[in-house]
Amino acid sequence: MSPENLLSWPTLAAGDLVRLVSPASTPSEDVIAAAQAVLESWGLEVEVGEHARDQWGYMAGRDSDRLQDLNDAFRDPNVRAIITTRGGAGAYRICDDIDFDAVRANPKPVVGFSDITYLHMALWREVRLPTVHGFLFQVGKQSLQTARSLLLDAEPVVVHRDSDAYSARIHNSGVAEGPLLGGNLSSLCHMVGAGLPPLHGAILLLEDKRDMGLGRIDRQLTQLRRAGAFDGLAGIALGLFTGFDDYEDRGWALVDVLQDHFGALDLPILGGLSIGHNGFDDAGVMDQACVALGTNAALDADAGTLTSHPPTH
Repeated sequence: MSPENLLSWPTLAAGDLVRLVSPASTPSEDVIAAAQAVLESWGLEVEVGEHARDQWGYMAGRDSDRLQDLNDAFRDPNVRAIITTRGGAGAYRICDDIDFDAVRANPKPVVGFSDITYLHMALWREVRLPTVHGFLFQVGKQSLQTARSLLLDAEPVVVHRDSDAYSARIHNSGVAEGPLLGGNLSSLCHMVGAGLPPLHGAILLLEDKRDMGLGRIDRQLTQLRRAGAFDGLAGIALGLFTGFDDYEDRGWALVDVLQDHFGALDLPILGGLSIGHNGFDDAGVMDQACVALGTNAALDADAGTLTSHPPTH
C-alpha cells in the first residue's frame, strides 16, 4: 500500500525539460557535462541553473542563490525534473526554506544523494514528495538503467544483494513492505532535533563512507536509536559503507558496530546493496543503483532483493 497523501510525478518523455542545480557543493565541469550527456541521450532538454557553477567556500554559492535555483526549478512548470549536480555540503542550510507550496502545485522528481539526503527528507516531511536517491553523472550500467526505469519508464527497480559488498555481512531474515526512506547516515543523524521526520513503518536505507573511525558511526547510530528513529521500522536496507572493508579498531570492524546496534532488532535486515558512495561496476566505472525514496518498497532479506517503485502517474 502506498503511503497516504503521497504526491506523484509525471513520467518523463523525450523533449521534456530538466534542470541541473547545485544545492550543496560546487560540481566540476566534467560532472555537469557528464550529466548533460546522459540526459540528452534520453532525448531530454537540459538547462543548468543560474548559480549551479558558483562557489562560496565549499558550497556552490551563497545560501540565497542555491535556494533560488532550487525554488526556481520547482516553480517553473516547464521543468519536469530536478537533477542535483553533487552532494558535498550545504543542502542542510537551505532544506527548510524550500517553497513547499510550489512543490505541491507542481511535483517533480529530485535526483541526488549524500548531502542531498537533507532535501529528500525535508520534501518527504513537508509534502510527501517522493524523490530519487542516486546520481546521473555516474555512468555505470546500473545507475543508467535504474534511473531510466524510475524516471522515463515508470518501472520498478530491483536491487540485488552483492554478497561481496561489506554490508552483506549483516542479515536478518524476513520480508518487509513500506516507504523506503533515509539515505546518508551522517545526514540523517544531523537531522535529529532539526527536522528528521518520523520513520515508523518505513524501510530505512543507510549508506555512508569512512572519513573517520568506527566511533563516528557508533555515535551516529546511537543518536538515531536514542531519538527513537529505529522504533517501529518495517525493515533496514544497508547500502555501501565505503572504506570500511579492511578497517579495524581494537579488534572491532564495522560489521561489529552494525551488529551491536541492529542485532537485537526483530525486523528484516538486508545488506550488500549497491547504493551509495563510491560504487563501481566490473569495469571500474563509478556506478550505483538509483532507488525511489518515499514510495512503497519491498524488502526480502532471504531472496536478497529490494524492490523500489516509482510514484509516477
